[in-house]
This record gives sequence, structure tokens and C-alpha cells, in this order.
Amino acid sequence: MARVSVSVPVRWSDLNAYGHVNNAALLTVLEEARISAFWAGLGSQHPTAVLESGPGASQHTVIASQRIEYRREIPHLREPLEVSLWIGRMGGASLEVHYEVLPPSAGDAADAGERLPYAVAATTLVLVDAATGAPTRIPPAVREVWQRYTDEPVAFRG
Repeated sequence: MARVSVSVPVRWSDLNAYGHVNNAALLTVLEEARISAFWAGLGSQHPTAVLESGPGASQHTVIASQRIEYRREIPHLREPLEVSLWIGRMGGASLEVHYEVLPPSAGDAADAGERLPYAVAATTLVLVDAATGAPTRIPPAVREVWQRYTDEPVAFRG
């Protein structure tokens, strides 16, 4: 299974009064990972970053739904969180992006199995025509790249 791994720093403003990442701030963490993973032209090195970005893009993405399941508190960390992303489902004009928000990688592959996620999430994105706002099909070249990054959806608890 191929996944995209994105490092996202925890900012001081992401913390709440209890010293851990605020639940609403996690939406921004997911957004930053998603932009890095899928939008071209922003300096991303990810092979999945193939969508046009910026005001002149012919297609935009809109969020149709999001679901987050918090598994444990995310403390303030000096090292960036690791967000692992993949596509759980790809339709004609939409896709479900799935995530695991993980502690920073220690760089040791043997350690990877013991890193429990802080949270898991899913976002449904719809590609729309920038001029009309109408849903538009995922281009074949984009679909071909993304197909390699599809896997089973996140298993939510409830």
C-alpha cells in the first residue's frame, strides 16, 4: 500500500489551555497535509501533487464532508507531526482522502509499528470547474497517478 507522508509542524497557536493541540486546529493540520500532498506548484515533492493550484487553476476542490476521530491527545511537540494520507475511494468527480496523524518519525522502521495514531480522519473532496462551480470529472492523468495511492478507508470506531 502506497501512502503519502507529510510533516506538519505544531504551532504555538494550535495549543489549548491544557497544553495539547486544540480539536479545531487539527482541521488545519489536515488541510496543510492535503495541500502539500495534492496541489502542484507549491514546492511539493510528493508524486501525488498533480492538481493545479492558485487563482488561475481551471479546477478547484471543495470539501463536501470531514470526519475526525480523536484517539489521544496531541501534546506540544518540537518535531512536526507525521500525517499519512491515502485515497480510500475515488469517484467520477470526488475522492475520499484518509489520514492517520502520527507522532514524529524516529527514522527507525522497527519503531513504526508502535506509533499509535493521535487521530484518524477522512475528507471528501469534490473537483469543480473554477468558472461554473459545477462538479467536473477527475482528469485521466490525475486519476492514473492517484490510483497508486488507494487503499482501504479508515476504520472508524463508531
